Amino acid sequence: MKRYLTAILIGLSGIIIVIGIGLDLYWSGIVSWGLAIILLLFAAYYTKYIPNEKNSKE
Repeated sequence: MKRYLTAILIGLSGIIIVIGIGLDLYWSGIVSWGLAIILLLFAAYYTKYIPNEKNSKE
C-alpha cells in the first residue's frame, strides 16, 4: 500500500488546488496551496517505498 501513496498524494494535492481555486472565499487560495505543499512533501517521503527494478534483478 505504501508504494501507491506517492501517486495518491500527488492526485489529492491537484484536487485540493482545483477546489481551492474554484472556491472564492477569503484565504482559500493560501490554504489550498499550503495543503498541497504538505501533501507533496509527504509524497516525496513515500517515494522510498517504490520498488526499484534494477536492485530487484540482482
